[in-house]
Amino acid sequence: QVQLVESGGGLVQAGGSLRLSCAASGRTFGSYAMGWFRQAPGKVREFVAAISWNGGSTIYADSVKGRFTISRDSAKNTVYLQMNSLKPEDTAVYYCAAGVGVVTTPDYPYWGQGTQVTVSS
Repeated sequence: QVQLVESGGGLVQAGGSLRLSCAASGRTFGSYAMGWFRQAPGKVREFVAAISWNGGSTIYADSVKGRFTISRDSAKNTVYLQMNSLKPEDTAVYYCAAGVGVVTTPDYPYWGQGTQVTVSS
């Protein structure tokens, strides 16, 4: 069992940056792949980025490639999403998730409660 708590969301102007954190509880954090997803009002939840259990592999949605960076610190049981050059279309609730493999579909068994990111134009 893994419990996830996101933080770091907020209001930022277009072109600005935010860093989201996802703190995980449980002794098996290091064995899980981690993903970030987002959901805007009236839209389906979409994949943003994912990282393998050892940090050796990452994958990004085309819409965020080159602007967002996913990383993890196993000593702190935390995964991060550094978001730069933010755009109004990045506005959404951002969720972190934990699972067995690095996948781009929301087939992760464990989810956080989400953190709101709002980008003003």
